[in-house]
Amino acid sequence: MKFSMKFKAIVIDNQNEKFTREVKEIDKEALKDGNVLVKVDYSSLNYKDAMILKDGGRIVRKFPFVPGIDYSGVVVESADDKFKKDDNVILTGFRVGESYFGGFSQYAKVDSNFLVKMPKDLDNKKSMMLGTAGFTALLCSFAVKAKEELLLGAKVKDVLVTGATGGVGSVAIMLLSKMGYDVHAVTGKKDKTDYLKDLGAKNIIDRKEFEGECKLLENGTWDGVVDTVGGPSLTKILAQVKPNGIVASCGNAGGIKINTTVMPFIIRGVKLWGIDSSGASIRRREFLWNEAVKLIDFNKLKSFTKSLSFSELLDTYPKLLEGKFFGRAIVNPNK
Repeated sequence: MKFSMKFKAIVIDNQNEKFTREVKEIDKEALKDGNVLVKVDYSSLNYKDAMILKDGGRIVRKFPFVPGIDYSGVVVESADDKFKKDDNVILTGFRVGESYFGGFSQYAKVDSNFLVKMPKDLDNKKSMMLGTAGFTALLCSFAVKAKEELLLGAKVKDVLVTGATGGVGSVAIMLLSKMGYDVHAVTGKKDKTDYLKDLGAKNIIDRKEFEGECKLLENGTWDGVVDTVGGPSLTKILAQVKPNGIVASCGNAGGIKINTTVMPFIIRGVKLWGIDSSGASIRRREFLWNEAVKLIDFNKLKSFTKSLSFSELLDTYPKLLEGKFFGRAIVNPNK
């Protein structure tokens, strides 16, 4: 199928040290990468997207550029037999929206090796209600679960989730509570207690409890941790993990440096498990997207998911960077 129509996209540019972001019309010819053309139904707003929309986030190197690190949609054209016209597909990661044109567009072109076919009981809207943040939460939650499965260790009971009102944290609480664990949610937003408990958190902890100096080892409290924050608080958290506990580290909103010792690792066997959602294998992606269908209450997820047009997205992303936005946001390019 050939078409030469123009379509809408968010385009960022950086010319003469002036950074701009605007909704523009572009042509199919602007889509240079990949061998599968997708009509985008939904994308989502993630923290990395907000960084890129602000000033490129020191991530995007070529301009003008179409951001958006995830999307779902329908195949229009494919040069790969793995995908045919009208297949529903999911894209997250693989540096799309960073090095390759992304999902804040009505159409996207992508390498077929980056795509996952939509599971039977999932749809394009639900998949982006999860998006990259939800996929990251799935990776983190199954990393924590590995203590009792892959490592054949003691049963997981108490799991700490930092950055609990964010996209990753919110979905992680839903997943971990569904897995049967007692979830302890860390936040600085006291007004979100009811929201976090409704997601499944058993206990709410003020993030200030993880500030300040800590001992080499503190009382072992957590079987597992989903840490979306990084920085100094992670140092204290590592000292509080029980023997053979797993800490899934997936974010750096609190900083990129931690000042820890080897003691949690060599005395208690604590595992610091780095989560790279962008580079996860297709096999792992297929597994996790199918597991999402079983574990996520999509009616509840819908209750804290906002639907944004492109113009609304440009108004909303600063709130995410300022910590004034919680929950999930899907982006509808046709709204």
